[in-house]
Amino acid sequence: MTRERLYLFDTTLRDGQQTQGVDFSAADKHRIATALDKLGIDYIEGGWPGANPVDTEFFANPPKPKRAKFLAFGMTKRAGRSAANDETLAGVLNAGTGTVCLVGKTHVFHVKTALGITNDENLTNIRESIAHCVAQGREAILDAEHFFDGYKADPDYAMACVEAALDAGARWVALCDTNGGTLPAEIYAVTAVVCERFGGDRIGIHTHNDTENAVANTLAAVDAGARQIQGTINGLGERCGNANLISIIPTLLLKAPYKDTLETGISAEALPGLPKLSHMLHEILNQPPDAHAPYVGGAAFAHKAGLHASAIVKDPTTYEHVPPESVGNERIIPMSNQAGRSNLLRQLAGAGIAVEADDPRLARLLEHVKALEEQGFAYDSAEASFVLLARRFLGQMPNYFTVERYRVTVERRFNAAGEEVTASEAVVKVSMDDERFISASESVDPVSGADQGPVNALSRALQKDLGKYQRFIDDFELVDFKVRIIGKGTEAVTRVLIISADGDGTQWATVGVSANIVDASFQALEDAVLYKLVREDAPVSALAAAE
Repeated sequence: MTRERLYLFDTTLRDGQQTQGVDFSAADKHRIATALDKLGIDYIEGGWPGANPVDTEFFANPPKPKRAKFLAFGMTKRAGRSAANDETLAGVLNAGTGTVCLVGKTHVFHVKTALGITNDENLTNIRESIAHCVAQGREAILDAEHFFDGYKADPDYAMACVEAALDAGARWVALCDTNGGTLPAEIYAVTAVVCERFGGDRIGIHTHNDTENAVANTLAAVDAGARQIQGTINGLGERCGNANLISIIPTLLLKAPYKDTLETGISAEALPGLPKLSHMLHEILNQPPDAHAPYVGGAAFAHKAGLHASAIVKDPTTYEHVPPESVGNERIIPMSNQAGRSNLLRQLAGAGIAVEADDPRLARLLEHVKALEEQGFAYDSAEASFVLLARRFLGQMPNYFTVERYRVTVERRFNAAGEEVTASEAVVKVSMDDERFISASESVDPVSGADQGPVNALSRALQKDLGKYQRFIDDFELVDFKVRIIGKGTEAVTRVLIISADGDGTQWATVGVSANIVDASFQALEDAVLYKLVREDAPVSALAAAE
């Protein structure tokens, strides 16, 4: 069976940058563009040349993708001047990209109120702008802004805008659900009409996620015949975001009917790289990854309940719609107060902890875990702490070092400039073999001079000098820190969850619980360091080995 080609168009570098709180640097954009090209994306939209200093810098030294088409974004010319004399359009063309994407109005309301021109003048702007780009030897694309709302208001005019662009030589016209309010059935119906008239191989889809339907709307448009998909990595975008390519891509490659009737520039061999791409963007934005993101999230293939886990062991397809490894993920059966023996055995095996299935200690360990969760611990969110707990319970935990004591102080004072500031200081004393190490650290940021808090001071002190183990933790860093109060009144305790990472990008979670937030934090910090040493198979204390 001959499969139709579907083209993937990434707008992360422009639409993604419109996300509240997102500010890419030019270096960030280069890194993202390189990763998109490696994945197999067909079009990479770099941004709007001259719109801001970052885009100006970026287009002054643009990426050179090996497979993808790199393009600049802009808008159609203004009324009352020729395309050749429009400064905004010239700025887009001067970026020198082989492909350009221009946004044009297709809704009569926006033509009248936003542009303040006649419908015919808008059609002229579209037609002449596209023709000018084509005459300059560029592949031209029109983003038909507010198309679906425009079609509902005046279908003949919306279609005339599409026709004007295509007649002028546009390679693609992307139908935009700009306010994200259109639902899948209507997306399908309208796109089908457009594709029937103009041919789906010239029609694209660009959806926003304001009703949580961007992915569904995109697939509906594909079902209707559209053959270009626009979207962003992790669904970044203004307001509620854009269509998430991280969810769309594996759906196209792994799900019927798309896998049997369509093909993209992305191979099945490239799919396992999706989690890395998704996490890379979170890292650039200094955000924790979404554990529940479809396909790539850490919990996307996590099976918590005991009955589910038992069924998974017998037949993974029972609760998994695709094999986790096909998208670079893995099956997880976390420990929790809903866990059964099958969960426990699988979790221990995954952690490299050898134990017989009929070992009587398993039942006691299971009860121990449930008792601790009653106190506030959450091992389904802190796999690393569970591994250490199980090793300790089963007598398989290496004796690396012992924390004899720690102390944290927080001081409010006036600095030399007369400003009121706070400063945190921590001291940690550990012993190993016959040596003792005392480390002290402040939490003052060396650049800003701001206090980063007592937990930061504790983390720095604990990692400052661990003797022979120091080389194993040099690439260790804290990625995220979460605090939750469990219970009420005098019975309340604090639960701290810490996400750590090392140089190869591996992340792990640890948990601490105490009535004292600092003590809960230190429990999680100590577990984080110990887990790193276990992962690195660091040598145990000489005295412990002798014993």
